Amino acid sequence: MQQIQGRPGRPSGLAPVRQPRSDAARAPGRRLAGRLGAGLCAIALAFGALPAAPALAAPSQVQLLDVVVAVVNDEVITYNELKARLVQVQRQLKARNTPLPPEDVLQRQVLERMVTERVQAQAARESGIRVDETTLDRAIGRIAEQNRMTLTQFRDRLEKEGMVYSVFRGDIRNEILMSRVRDREVDSKIQVSDSEIDAWLEAQRSNPTPVELDIAQILVRVPENANQVQQAQRQQRAAEVLKRLTDGADFAQVAAAYSDGFEATRGGDMGWRTADRYPQLFVDAVAQLQPGQVSAIVRSPNGYHVLKLLGRRNDQSIDDKVSQTHARHILLRTNDGTLSDAEAEKRLADLRTRIEAGASDFAEMAKRYSRDGSAAQGGDLGWLYQGDTVPEFEGVMNQLQPGQISPPIQSPFGWHLIQVLERRQVEAPPERKRQTARAAIRERKAEEAYDDWVREQRDRAYVEIRLDAVN
Repeated sequence: MQQIQGRPGRPSGLAPVRQPRSDAARAPGRRLAGRLGAGLCAIALAFGALPAAPALAAPSQVQLLDVVVAVVNDEVITYNELKARLVQVQRQLKARNTPLPPEDVLQRQVLERMVTERVQAQAARESGIRVDETTLDRAIGRIAEQNRMTLTQFRDRLEKEGMVYSVFRGDIRNEILMSRVRDREVDSKIQVSDSEIDAWLEAQRSNPTPVELDIAQILVRVPENANQVQQAQRQQRAAEVLKRLTDGADFAQVAAAYSDGFEATRGGDMGWRTADRYPQLFVDAVAQLQPGQVSAIVRSPNGYHVLKLLGRRNDQSIDDKVSQTHARHILLRTNDGTLSDAEAEKRLADLRTRIEAGASDFAEMAKRYSRDGSAAQGGDLGWLYQGDTVPEFEGVMNQLQPGQISPPIQSPFGWHLIQVLERRQVEAPPERKRQTARAAIRERKAEEAYDDWVREQRDRAYVEIRLDAVN
C-alpha cells in the first residue's frame, strides 16, 4: 500500500542566515520545524494507518447517537473520535508487528493520549497561539507534495481510506498548536551554561567513539502532587509491569497497553540517539544490559520507568570532521505585497526550467531577480555548516546533489530556488564544536522539561473519563 511521507512543519522554506552574504534572518523556532518535519502525531504516517470509514447502517438498523467519553476542561471527546483514533493506532501496531493489547485496555490508553493532546492544544490557545487557515493549508499542501500528489488527489486518497478531511485538518492544526506552545513555553526557556558545554566536550574527548543507544520505555507516570498512597499505587503498577515482562510478555505490547509515555503506541521505542541525548538515569540503567534485556524499575521526577535496551552501536558520524555545503539561492519576497505566493512560485518554477534547459544562468538570474543580500554575488552563500540555515532550507539542501536545483521552496521570507555547488569535509573549528555541544545539551534538557510541562498541564486540568457509557 502506498505510504504517506513526511509531516507538515513551519511554512516550508529556508532563508539562509549568514551575514553579510545574506540579509535574510534565521527564522525563530528552529526546533519546532524539526519536530514537525520529523512527525506530527501519526495521522499521515501511512495510508494503511488511517481509520477505515464506518459502514453506513442499513435502513433497518438503529443508528446510535455519538456519546461523550471524556470531558477536558470545557471541551469534550466523543466516542466516534476515540474509535477513529483507536483503529488508527491498532493499524500502526499491526504494521510494527506488535501484538495488540485487549481492546478495552488499548481504548483507555488511546483516550488518555487524546486527553493529553487536548490539554496541550488548550494551553496553546490560552496563551494566544493561533494557526491560521493559510498556515494550515500550506502544511497540508506540503504533505501532499511530499507524496507527489496535488492537494485534491491527496484529499481524495485520504477520504478513500476513511479519513474525514475536516477531522484530518483539525488534527494537523492541533499538532502545530502543540509544537508552537512547546517552543514558547519550554524550548525558549532552556539555558545552557558554559560549564555544561565544557563538561560535554570533555566527555567527548574521553570517549572518542560515541555510543548510540536505542531504548524502549514503559513509563508509569506519577502526578505532580501525588500523595504517599498515590505514589505507592503507581509504584505497584510499575512492579506489575516488570512482573509481566519477566514472565515473558512482549515489551511492545505491554508498552502499548500500559505506558504513559508519548511513544507508547510505537511499542515504547524512543529511537536511536547518542547517549548524551538520553537522560543520564536511562544511560546508567542500561549500561550493563545486553540488547533485548530489561532494566529494573527506574525512578525519575516523572514517575517509574522500565527500560529495554533494543540496540547499542558506535556512532561513527561524530568526529572532528564536519560537512560543509557550498550553495546559492534565488529569493523572491512576498511579505512586502509586491508578489503573491502563487506568482512567486510560478516565476521561480519558470526560472528553474530555463536554467536547467541551459537558456539562463543561475548566477545571472540571481543578480537580476533575487531580493536577498547575496544577489550581488549571484546568490552565493559560501560554505555552510549544518545549522547555518533554518531546518527547511537545510533539509532540502542536504537532499540535493552538486549541480541540482530545488523546486520553489517557501519560507517566512518568501520563495527560494536552491542550488548545491559542492560539498566537503573539514576540521570542525572550536566554536563549531561548542555550538554542537550546546545544541545537544539543549535538546536533552528540552525533552526533559517538556515531559515535566505536559505532566503539570495534565495534572491541573479538569478531566472526567466516561468510558462506562460505551463499555
